[in-house]
Amino acid sequence: MQTAEKKIPKDIPPQKQNKQPGVESKMDPQPLYDNGKPGLGRLEGKVAVITGGDSGIGRAVAISFAKEGADVVIAYLEEHGDAKQTAADIKKYGREALLVATDVSQEKNCGMIIKRTLEKFNRIDIIVNNAAVQYVQKKIEDITAEQLQKTFGTNIFAYFYLTKYAVPHLKKGSAIINTASVTAFKGNEVLMDYSSTKGAIVAFTRSLSQSLVKKGIRVNSVAPGPVWTPLIPASFEPEKVDTFGEDIPMGRPAQPFEIAGCYVFLATEESVFITGQTLHPNGGSIINT
Repeated sequence: MQTAEKKIPKDIPPQKQNKQPGVESKMDPQPLYDNGKPGLGRLEGKVAVITGGDSGIGRAVAISFAKEGADVVIAYLEEHGDAKQTAADIKKYGREALLVATDVSQEKNCGMIIKRTLEKFNRIDIIVNNAAVQYVQKKIEDITAEQLQKTFGTNIFAYFYLTKYAVPHLKKGSAIINTASVTAFKGNEVLMDYSSTKGAIVAFTRSLSQSLVKKGIRVNSVAPGPVWTPLIPASFEPEKVDTFGEDIPMGRPAQPFEIAGCYVFLATEESVFITGQTLHPNGGSIINT
């Protein structure tokens, strides 16, 4: 188990993975996804569904939720080793984990995730829409229709699909948390389609929150800055990975555990009067929203 009790690494060596969304077990150094501190029982008895929960931010959120008392459903594509490690860590904190390997860009698969969650736990309290892919292209002319459909299918269509099937089973006090990005507000010249989906997620969050507020269901998003996750070596060339995150005020990328606290806050009653909002754990970048 990688915890924050280990020193946060200052340097990331050049490295490359050739398939999206990347594998955490192949990263050097390994991301830190557990702060090593006990939870406070703030999600006791709750059930959370997290897409892309096998690694990166999703894994850190899953572990943090388990420490707070929640059982967790992990939906992921095909990174079975990463998913099994996440499940093992959830169980170490005395909670149950359900692994569902599927492509969330397909609507029927999102319906299946909700069905399996209800069969296993008979309830859903928290939805974390988090799965994403990104592909570097320097020119818009190089973004193919296939890439555009894949990026939008995974990064925003899946958010609609999963939420659509989950909402009928959510109750007053439930929470939906969407993973946006600093790129939604600043843009990124080589991640045009990815940044566009993240902007759509912010608008989705604001609109959905208004739709569900009378049901007592809160909807918020988190817009991280650079974070050391498998998407990074799976997206960028080795020399870019080597300097990833150095251009922000804090001078380094976040570790996943440093982002997870935002999701815990938005999932608990501590944020009971917050909906339609976006939190910005981005290492000091000023975002005017």
